[in-house]
Amino acid sequence: MTNRPHLRWATPADDDALGQIMYDAVRNGPSRYTEAQRAAWVSEPRKGADWTAKLARQHAIIGEQDARILGFMTLAAEGYVDFAFIRPEAQGSGLFRQLYNKIEARARSEGETRLWTHASLMAHSAFAAMGFTILTPETVQTGGQSLDRFKMEKRL
Repeated sequence: MTNRPHLRWATPADDDALGQIMYDAVRNGPSRYTEAQRAAWVSEPRKGADWTAKLARQHAIIGEQDARILGFMTLAAEGYVDFAFIRPEAQGSGLFRQLYNKIEARARSEGETRLWTHASLMAHSAFAAMGFTILTPETVQTGGQSLDRFKMEKRL
Protein backbone atom coordinates (compact mmCIF):
# COMPACT_ATOMS: atom_id res chain seq x y z
CA MET A 1 0.00 0.00 0.00
CA THR A 2 1.47 3.32 -1.03
CA ASN A 3 -1.12 5.69 0.40
CA ARG A 4 -2.22 5.91 3.99
CA PRO A 5 -5.79 4.59 4.37
CA HIS A 6 -8.57 7.05 5.14
CA LEU A 7 -10.21 6.44 8.52
CA ARG A 8 -13.89 7.03 9.20
CA TRP A 9 -16.56 5.87 11.63
CA ALA A 10 -18.71 3.11 10.16
CA THR A 11 -22.38 3.47 9.40
CA PRO A 12 -25.03 0.72 9.18
CA ALA A 13 -24.44 0.71 5.41
CA ASP A 14 -21.00 -0.78 6.14
CA ASP A 15 -22.26 -3.74 8.20
CA ASP A 16 -22.13 -6.39 5.46
CA ALA A 17 -18.68 -5.22 4.35
CA LEU A 18 -17.41 -5.54 7.93
CA GLY A 19 -18.70 -9.11 8.05
CA GLN A 20 -16.82 -9.82 4.82
CA ILE A 21 -13.60 -8.31 6.20
CA MET A 22 -13.84 -10.48 9.30
CA TYR A 23 -14.32 -13.55 7.11
CA ASP A 24 -11.44 -12.57 4.82
CA ALA A 25 -9.06 -11.94 7.72
CA VAL A 26 -9.89 -15.19 9.53
CA ARG A 27 -10.23 -17.52 6.56
CA ASN A 28 -7.69 -16.11 4.09
CA GLY A 29 -5.02 -14.45 6.22
CA PRO A 30 -2.02 -16.02 7.90
CA SER A 31 -3.14 -18.03 10.90
CA ARG A 32 -1.94 -20.11 13.83
CA TYR A 33 -5.30 -21.90 13.83
CA THR A 34 -6.12 -24.97 11.74
CA GLU A 35 -8.56 -24.73 8.86
CA ALA A 36 -11.15 -26.58 10.97
CA GLN A 37 -10.73 -24.04 13.78
CA ARG A 38 -11.02 -21.12 11.36
CA ALA A 39 -14.15 -22.60 9.78
CA ALA A 40 -15.71 -23.10 13.23
CA TRP A 41 -14.86 -19.50 14.21
CA VAL A 42 -16.17 -17.87 11.03
CA SER A 43 -17.98 -20.26 8.74
CA GLU A 44 -19.31 -17.51 6.46
CA PRO A 45 -19.35 -13.71 6.35
CA ARG A 46 -21.51 -12.28 9.12
CA LYS A 47 -24.59 -10.37 8.03
CA GLY A 48 -28.24 -9.95 8.88
CA ALA A 49 -30.24 -8.58 11.77
CA ASP A 50 -28.19 -10.10 14.60
CA TRP A 51 -24.91 -8.82 13.12
CA THR A 52 -26.39 -5.36 12.52
CA ALA A 53 -27.75 -5.24 16.08
CA LYS A 54 -24.36 -6.24 17.52
CA LEU A 55 -22.54 -3.55 15.54
CA ALA A 56 -25.17 -0.93 16.42
CA ARG A 57 -24.16 -1.24 20.10
CA GLN A 58 -20.51 -0.42 19.29
CA HIS A 59 -18.37 2.30 17.75
CA ALA A 60 -16.66 0.93 14.64
CA ILE A 61 -13.76 2.70 12.95
CA ILE A 62 -12.80 1.57 9.45
CA GLY A 63 -9.80 2.11 7.25
CA GLU A 64 -10.37 2.32 3.54
CA GLN A 65 -8.33 3.01 0.47
CA ASP A 66 -9.65 3.59 -3.03
CA ALA A 67 -13.20 2.94 -1.76
CA ARG A 68 -12.19 -0.52 -0.45
CA ILE A 69 -12.49 -1.16 3.28
CA LEU A 70 -9.24 -2.77 4.46
CA GLY A 71 -9.95 -3.22 8.15
CA PHE A 72 -12.02 -2.25 11.15
CA MET A 73 -11.97 -2.16 14.93
CA THR A 74 -14.82 -1.71 17.39
CA LEU A 75 -15.31 -0.32 20.86
CA ALA A 76 -18.16 -1.78 22.89
CA ALA A 77 -19.42 -0.95 26.38
CA GLU A 78 -17.01 -0.81 29.31
CA GLY A 79 -13.94 -0.38 27.09
CA TYR A 80 -14.23 -3.75 25.35
CA VAL A 81 -12.45 -3.94 21.98
CA ASP A 82 -14.73 -6.53 20.42
CA PHE A 83 -13.59 -6.76 16.79
CA ALA A 84 -10.22 -6.00 15.20
CA PHE A 85 -9.77 -7.39 11.70
CA ILE A 86 -7.48 -6.39 8.84
CA ARG A 87 -7.68 -7.85 5.33
CA PRO A 88 -4.66 -10.05 4.54
CA GLU A 89 -3.21 -7.63 1.97
CA ALA A 90 -3.21 -4.78 4.53
CA GLN A 91 -1.74 -6.71 7.46
CA GLY A 92 1.61 -5.32 8.55
CA SER A 93 0.87 -1.91 7.00
CA GLY A 94 0.29 -0.01 10.23
CA LEU A 95 -3.48 0.04 9.77
CA PHE A 96 -4.06 -1.81 13.07
CA ARG A 97 -2.20 0.97 14.94
CA GLN A 98 -4.13 3.70 13.12
CA LEU A 99 -7.47 2.09 13.98
CA TYR A 100 -6.41 1.42 17.55
CA ASN A 101 -5.35 5.04 18.11
CA LYS A 102 -8.87 6.20 17.13
CA ILE A 103 -10.47 3.59 19.41
CA GLU A 104 -8.29 4.62 22.35
CA ALA A 105 -9.06 8.31 21.78
CA ARG A 106 -12.78 7.51 21.67
CA ALA A 107 -12.54 5.45 24.88
CA ARG A 108 -10.68 8.24 26.65
CA SER A 109 -13.27 10.81 25.52
CA GLU A 110 -15.99 8.59 27.01
CA GLY A 111 -14.18 8.40 30.34
CA GLU A 112 -13.02 4.78 30.10
CA THR A 113 -10.11 3.93 32.39
CA ARG A 114 -9.12 0.72 30.63
CA LEU A 115 -9.48 -1.12 27.36
CA TRP A 116 -9.71 -4.89 27.25
CA THR A 117 -10.14 -7.60 24.65
CA HIS A 118 -10.05 -11.29 23.88
CA ALA A 119 -7.15 -11.46 21.42
CA SER A 120 -6.63 -14.30 19.00
CA LEU A 121 -3.28 -15.99 18.55
CA MET A 122 -2.64 -13.67 15.60
CA ALA A 123 -3.83 -10.42 17.23
CA HIS A 124 -2.25 -10.69 20.67
CA SER A 125 1.15 -9.37 19.50
CA ALA A 126 -0.50 -6.36 17.82
CA PHE A 127 -2.40 -5.58 21.02
CA ALA A 128 0.79 -6.03 23.04
CA ALA A 129 2.49 -3.50 20.78
CA MET A 130 -0.27 -1.04 21.74
CA GLY A 131 0.52 -1.53 25.43
CA PHE A 132 -1.91 -4.32 26.32
CA THR A 133 -0.82 -6.98 28.79
CA ILE A 134 -2.05 -10.56 29.00
CA LEU A 135 -4.35 -11.15 31.97
CA THR A 136 -4.89 -14.83 31.26
CA PRO A 137 -4.68 -17.35 28.43
CA GLU A 138 -8.07 -18.84 27.57
CA THR A 139 -9.47 -21.67 25.51
CA VAL A 140 -12.97 -21.31 24.09
CA GLN A 141 -15.16 -23.89 22.39
CA THR A 142 -16.96 -23.05 19.17
CA GLY A 143 -18.39 -25.32 16.51
CA GLY A 144 -16.79 -28.38 18.09
CA GLN A 145 -13.32 -26.81 18.03
CA SER A 146 -11.08 -25.46 20.81
CA LEU A 147 -9.53 -22.08 20.12
CA ASP A 148 -6.80 -20.56 22.26
CA ARG A 149 -6.85 -16.82 22.89
CA PHE A 150 -5.73 -14.24 25.46
CA LYS A 151 -7.71 -11.95 27.71
CA MET A 152 -5.74 -8.68 27.60
CA GLU A 153 -6.07 -5.18 28.97
CA LYS A 154 -4.54 -1.75 28.85
CA ARG A 155 -5.01 0.81 31.61
CA LEU A 156 -5.64 4.30 30.24
